[in-house]
Amino acid sequence: MIVAQVAAISHADAADTLAYRGARPIDAACFLADVERIAAQLPDRRHLVNLCSDRYRFSVGLTAALSRGQVSLLPPNQTPDLLNRLRRDYPDVYALSDSTVASGVLEQVSYTEAASGAPASRPRRVPSFAEEQVAVIAFTSGSTGMPTPHPKTWGALARGAAEEFERFGVEFGKRASLVGTVPAQHMYGLESTVLLALRNGLALHAARPFYPADVAAALAQVQGERVLVTTPVHLRVLLNEDIPLPELKLIICATAPLSPQMAAQVEQRFRAPVHEVYGFTEAGMVATRRTVLGAAWHCLPGLRVRRDGDAHKISGGHVEHEVAFSDVIEATSEDAFLLHGRNADLVNIAGKRTSLAHLNHHLNGIEGVQDGTFLMPDENDEGVTRLTAFVVAPGVTGAELLRALRLRIDAVFLPRPLYFVDSLPRNATGKLPREALLRLAQACAKKSAEQQCDD
Repeated sequence: MIVAQVAAISHADAADTLAYRGARPIDAACFLADVERIAAQLPDRRHLVNLCSDRYRFSVGLTAALSRGQVSLLPPNQTPDLLNRLRRDYPDVYALSDSTVASGVLEQVSYTEAASGAPASRPRRVPSFAEEQVAVIAFTSGSTGMPTPHPKTWGALARGAAEEFERFGVEFGKRASLVGTVPAQHMYGLESTVLLALRNGLALHAARPFYPADVAAALAQVQGERVLVTTPVHLRVLLNEDIPLPELKLIICATAPLSPQMAAQVEQRFRAPVHEVYGFTEAGMVATRRTVLGAAWHCLPGLRVRRDGDAHKISGGHVEHEVAFSDVIEATSEDAFLLHGRNADLVNIAGKRTSLAHLNHHLNGIEGVQDGTFLMPDENDEGVTRLTAFVVAPGVTGAELLRALRLRIDAVFLPRPLYFVDSLPRNATGKLPREALLRLAQACAKKSAEQQCDD
């Protein structure tokens, strides 16, 4: 039986730029040499956690692991508790890291750079891997339970990268450079900043800038058409700062819903189209939309939506097995749908239903609100459970905020209590883990009680 093979990279020439570290270009030949060098240093194990924060080193480590038949685990976070769980479930697991700070849990292998001044050996060929070879195991976030593993084959990841390029490639052509504010260890970061570059002859920037000045600097360091891969949180920060960005060809956004108003502001400010990517761990990226043009999501090439009873399922393209949506959707055709929120985000108060995503959309659309979110606390036996909201809105009073909300949402969903905070406990991808919000609620409640006692 002939086993189909898929190349690690698709750059046409060894001299093609594959990455930038700062303003220094790194060509495909150097990348392949680094892959060979790192692969030779990896222990003979089956599983690893790639902790490299440098996107180029992460990409080298991912490819080196593939060449050794190893699987990269992508946990939703890197807390000692979760790493201990991985060590229990995958006893041979180790960590590849470019940091001198040890994880404290996993055996750590350090990513070492080539000797300074040493000429890079020129690999004879681009390595290829079997389509069915498991490349990574992604885990659900665990926000509603224990993280669940979802293996991804190299063939599926490569097909996904081709589908994403087919959708966006017409926007930026074959000489684009990707700058990402999201970590490569996240499925969105892996798909849209690493695989999109490796499998379509593009270039990635090694850094993960956060502050506006750093984002502007990274964009200025790359050549060709510039693509910013980011999140609503980072876009909000960029809008709040008066720092110009180099010319952009495209902005790709994911990890949380982006309001049409904010998308319009971003497009006007940075003179580039904003496209959102929607996906979930079980399936990977599924659909995209140009936010300012409408609410409908359009499936990536080859993907189809099917209703199955009360659920909807996605299949085709890079999705190897039909998968049920983890969110509530409304199919408008076999390749388009409207998103109504996560099943876990549905709220029912006094017989009225809505979603946290809907409430957050309206909260963040109020003038003066820099960031905000609703939280549905755990139910108790003391009566009706009330929604809590946290908001970052300097200069806005609670009365003003509630008046604005009354114009947008049903009164039963008004937050009680409403807490003003300096910032929200977002993680590296801009998400708000429920556990972090519950801790914030406890801290705010305690502070409020202490202030009442002082009064």
